[in-house]
Amino acid sequence: MLITRLKLKNWRNFKKVDVALRERVYVIGPNASGKSNLLDVLRFLRDVAKPEGGGLQKAVKDRGGITKLRCLLARKDPEVSIEVELSERVDTPPLWRYTLSFRSEGTGRQRVVVSKEQVVDITSGKDLLDRPDEDDKRDIDRLTQTHLEQINTNKDFRVISEFFSNVTYLHLVPQLLKHADQLGGYRIEDDPFGQAFLERIAKIPDKTQTARLAKIEEVLRVCVPNMRNLRFKRDEVTGTPHLEAMYEHWRPDAGWQREDQFSDGTLRLLGIMWSLLEGDSLLLLEEPELSLNEDIVRQIHQLLWRMQRQAKYRRQVFITTHSEALLQDKSINAREVIRLEPSKDGTNAQETSSEDEALVTAGYTVAEVLLPKTKPSQVNQLSQFKP
Repeated sequence: MLITRLKLKNWRNFKKVDVALRERVYVIGPNASGKSNLLDVLRFLRDVAKPEGGGLQKAVKDRGGITKLRCLLARKDPEVSIEVELSERVDTPPLWRYTLSFRSEGTGRQRVVVSKEQVVDITSGKDLLDRPDEDDKRDIDRLTQTHLEQINTNKDFRVISEFFSNVTYLHLVPQLLKHADQLGGYRIEDDPFGQAFLERIAKIPDKTQTARLAKIEEVLRVCVPNMRNLRFKRDEVTGTPHLEAMYEHWRPDAGWQREDQFSDGTLRLLGIMWSLLEGDSLLLLEEPELSLNEDIVRQIHQLLWRMQRQAKYRRQVFITTHSEALLQDKSINAREVIRLEPSKDGTNAQETSSEDEALVTAGYTVAEVLLPKTKPSQVNQLSQFKP
């Protein structure tokens, strides 16, 4: 399934959002406009839906409480609201609509309580859930939990709960992977920075593991042409998992290198491509261009598309980026871009206008048409001053 529509109210720096989404979504905007905050909405739903160690209260607490989540402009309406529509494919009618609204209880305990939770099976036209109901009104404690997080109450729409709980966020930090042994055994929950990346590979059956690495090597050699024979191997003494590859160079004999000798860019690409092959749920990528030179960044869109074609299931991918080189790919559809625009009334999330879409269709790139609109006005003012 895919998220094909996202509506927000009072989420962080967004007072109101209503955008249609594609199979790939590029989120662009100036610094501090809310690119990470927009992705965090989907991480929040994942944290609420997680069968173990999740739930509404923990998801809010992990983000510093409702005062840190609620938009500062939400003075008269303190409710935070998230609504998503889920479809089998883009440009097809949605199958499900899930809405979650919550607020502070407003009493001494200041708990977070559900003010609205609704599930609509759009295909059949049935409202499967509409809270608060009479039981909630009789027992206010029930409103401290969503039905999404409870196995005994989400039976009729568990497919939604499973979809959200499998959302993957990746912002791989190569140094954490290279020096995992020295950093000890501590792991951040859900491992968003890739410290346990090799352990994830180790858990996969050998046949699947080998097949995936072969697909990754085929694509990766476009960027690292002197690399071959990418494989997984355990240290014979310690049993520690490693990746290694043969690097051809000017000497007569090529040399084997382990992941701690791979470039940072190679490791980031490895993590992204493995994630594309790893599941069928939503994948969130923060600035995949980091640690990569411009020639490789220009190929990221095509690399993502090639890996999607080789995967058993296609994943919907959300990407935040500042990169002009990445967005120069002419195969990027203008409708795949969400542009964030800060204003006095909070950040606006803009779909591409018909005029800008026509320019991209005519042959201009997204980088040429949309990126200039993300430059803060202060930058333009500074450019007028001469040293």
